Parts: sequence; C-alpha cells; structure tokens
Amino acid sequence: MEPEVRQRYLRKLPAVDELLHRPPIQSLLKLHSRPLVVHSIRKVLEEKRRTILQGGEKEATAAGSLTPDQWTDAVEKAMATTLQPSLRPVINATGVVLHTNLGRAPLSAEALRNLVEIAGGYSNLEFNLETGERGSRYEHVEELLCRISGAESALVVNNNAGAVLLALNTLAEGKEVIVSRGQLVEIGGSFRIPDVMRKSGARLVEVGTTNRTHPGDYERAITAETALLLKVHASNFRILGFAAEVPLKDLVALAGARGLPVMEDLGSGCFVDLSAYGIEHEPTVQEAVQAGADVVTFSGDKLLGGPQAGMILGKKKFIDPIKKNPLNRALRIDKLTLAGLEATLKIYLDPSRVIKALPALGMMTWPAEELKKRAGRFRRKLGRELPAGYQVTLREDSSQVGGGALPLQALPTWVVAIRPLLLSAASLEERLRKSDPPVIARVKEEEVLLDLRTVAGEEEAALLEAVKKALWNSECGIRNAE
Repeated sequence: MEPEVRQRYLRKLPAVDELLHRPPIQSLLKLHSRPLVVHSIRKVLEEKRRTILQGGEKEATAAGSLTPDQWTDAVEKAMATTLQPSLRPVINATGVVLHTNLGRAPLSAEALRNLVEIAGGYSNLEFNLETGERGSRYEHVEELLCRISGAESALVVNNNAGAVLLALNTLAEGKEVIVSRGQLVEIGGSFRIPDVMRKSGARLVEVGTTNRTHPGDYERAITAETALLLKVHASNFRILGFAAEVPLKDLVALAGARGLPVMEDLGSGCFVDLSAYGIEHEPTVQEAVQAGADVVTFSGDKLLGGPQAGMILGKKKFIDPIKKNPLNRALRIDKLTLAGLEATLKIYLDPSRVIKALPALGMMTWPAEELKKRAGRFRRKLGRELPAGYQVTLREDSSQVGGGALPLQALPTWVVAIRPLLLSAASLEERLRKSDPPVIARVKEEEVLLDLRTVAGEEEAALLEAVKKALWNSECGIRNAE
C-alpha cells in the first residue's frame, strides 16, 4: 500500500477530544475516571494507527472506518484490559510440575488458609506475645526448620540466590571460596553462581575439571586465604559418563582437618526421599545436615512445596553471624511468605500427610494409570462437543519435574493430544493461552498436548470450557476467512 494511501486512512481516525465528547463515551465518564477513559482512548487510537501503518489495505480500511458503537466497544475493552490484573491465575496443562515461569510449586490448602488469615489484618510478625516486647520474624519458622532438618539454627530470606549471597558475604567476604568447576552452574534467568559469588565479595577458586573433581584438587587449592569449601547442586543438568565429584561427607572430613567450614547449596530443598515413589533420589536437606555440612541453603518453592524463599540452616556458630549481617534486612521475607512457609513446614511434622497435602509432591507421584483414566474421561467429554477440523486422541507421553530439580527424571503420563487439521498447532496454542482463564499447553509435532498431571481437580471444568471455546472460535474464524 502506497504511503499516501496510508496517510489518508490515518487522517480518518478521530482525535482524542472528538471521541471523548461523543455521547456513548460521555456515559463511560459517569462510571469511570476521566484519566482512565482518556488513557483507553489513546490506547485504542495507537492500536489503530499501528494497524494502518503495518497492515494491508483490508486491515487499514477496517481500522479507519469504525462506527460510533464500535469505537465505544473498543474503548470499553481497552478499559477492561487496563483494569484486569496483570498477574493472573493460569491453568498449567504442560505437565511441568515446578514450572518456573508459572510460579513453581502451588501452595497447600493449609498454606492458603494461613496466608489469607494473616494478610487480612495485623499479626505478631515481630511482637512476642509472651513478653509483650519486640520479637523476631524468623522465630515463626526457625524451630520448625531445625526440627525437620536436624540443624542447630536456621534463617529464611527472600530466595535461594539471596541465601547464597548472604551466607558467602558473611563467611567469606574478601577471602577465597573453593568450588568444583563442574558445579559453576547458571540457574534460571541467566543468574550464574560465579556472578553471585563475586557480588558477595568472595573470591572464586575453581578446582578440578568440568567432568571430574577429586579430593586432592580441593586440598592443593587451600591457602591461608581460604574461607570455606562450597558444594553446589547441579540444578537443571547432569554430567554423565566419565565423571566424578567429591561426596559431601568426604568434603566435610577434608575441610575439618584444615579447620574450614563447608557450605552446600542444595537448590531444590527436598525433605522427602522420593525414590520410594519410583523417582530418582534427590539429596535431601536431612542428608546434608547429617553429613556434617556447616551451612546448607535451598529454595522454598521447589521440592519443599512452599512459597518462594531462601533457607539457610546449619551450625549455630555460622548461622548466628549470618543473622547479624546488615544485608539480611535487604533480603528478609515478609509476613505473607512467612505465613505460607510456616503452614507448609508444619505439614512435614506428620510424614504420612506430606505427599497428599503438598500439591507439587502429589502431582509428581501421581500413578500413570490413574492419569490415563482421568485423561480418557476428559477426552471423551471433549469429543462429544468437538467441531469439525480436529482430531483428539489419548497418547502416552512424559511429564517433567522442572524447577531445576531432577532434570533426567521423566514422569510417565498420558496426554490429550489435539491435532488441528485446518490451522497450525501454534495458532491453537495461542488461542488457549489468550483464553479466560489462560491455558498453558505444549506443542509437539503439530499437536497441542494437554497433560492433566498439573491440572488441579477443581480446574478441570474450566479447562474443558476453555478448550471447547478455543476450538469453536478457531472453527468460526476459519469459516469467516473462507
């Protein structure tokens, strides 16, 4: 389309004041503030200008010839979008249990109840009800963490990267920290362990090779400037084949002989031996404490099944100075995190309830045969109202743990596979993602896969309606295009 033609369409667009003074828009001003209405008008006009400048003549004609009612509808939709929260609940149908982009572990019913109760009013966050004096916010969870893990002392900050930063800054600022080269991982969001160490003020000393590190590598690297030995969880990768690393208990023995502490960044924060459920063994917090680690750090929203938080626990003589570090205040957790975390930790006091009460662990250990039955029922319900142009089948597949934990663990599952015949799978995935509620699914080999492992029972009806709506809207869109 020629530039002068585009300019002609642009000149057809009304001005902000013109739209603002039209009777239908004036009626909106009786219900909403003037700044909100004006912002919405400008947003709609900007969208129409972009369509005219970037689209073809058909799109430009449609954008430049809206009726008064259509302009009003567009402004109302823009206002609704502005008022709608950006952070929204979504249905996770990907089968990735600890999906980092979707908020990792869902909270338990107990955690939600406690969180709502605390959020709605005042609390004894830093007030000791026994003495009537100021208390510590960390007291609400420290005893629980120590009881469950066997550690002498504990502290909680905003996330695990903060926990590592605070611990290293306290114990090793200006000194050397020795770590295996194969453990210098990059975690989600391009955060790298070496970068966190530099920001802490510690000096990184790499030992060993990418795939093999031996006790002698640590021993030869120890100098008068060494503050501690650090062991880091491999997060979302594994080195296989010709590989070796020093077990924690051997590292503790080596460091103890030289009068040095050992810190282990466990990352995933597992408190339960999942091997009993056919899942690869993940090192637990209790194992790290029993092996003699002086400081252990891990996340709260991964295998622990709680809110985002960074746990620091271990021997009192090392945890006490970490608590007193001024940087701790910049990293401290709020009352809502504490409420969710306390309720989550109390579930671990009764080991028989853990798997059933914590949604993430329940999803991970869900038997494949039960998932097959559930997915089969869903496919049948969907099939009864399926428009033309789609094939829906039941297919064997695998879910993932996610969240940087158990990267090699495939969880056997059954998925509902939707194959669009008249549009791309990517287009259908987009429609589901933009539905209400948004449905996040996987695309594989031109099929949209729905894995019910990560869909809560109470979400299933909403998922079914969202999928049916997306399929029928797609069908209507194809017919209109024809």
